[in-house]
Amino acid sequence: MAAEPRGEPRNVVLIRKHFRFEAAHVLPHHPGKCSRVHGHSYRLEVAVKGPLQATGPAQGMVLDFDDISSVVRPLVIDRLDHSSLNDLMENPTAEHIALWIWETLASELAMLDEVVVWETQTACAVVRAEDARAR
Repeated sequence: MAAEPRGEPRNVVLIRKHFRFEAAHVLPHHPGKCSRVHGHSYRLEVAVKGPLQATGPAQGMVLDFDDISSVVRPLVIDRLDHSSLNDLMENPTAEHIALWIWETLASELAMLDEVVVWETQTACAVVRAEDARAR
């Protein structure tokens, strides 16, 4: 196996942490049943990407999963769980929720690479770093 060039990050890995929250919302522009108050059991995936740490307590990790939780829980989960999402955003579609979460976390998780909000077991919205930077 060839040696890595000096100063180049090696072993870049994407890690993902899952969270859950319950919330209600109304989609004011929706022509169907979603225009009425209803709720979901949301699943949130937060992914960070980076090189493995070479030293310290997180040696061999991109970032300790507990460090991800210590950012996501107070900033996102504690604010959204058992809330009315309309109190935080005008039109809380899965897409707007994902963007809100991205904007909330981006300055606190430097290696944030992806946010996935699952509204149901089969439907989700995804914000990726390359797309968020293009905004």
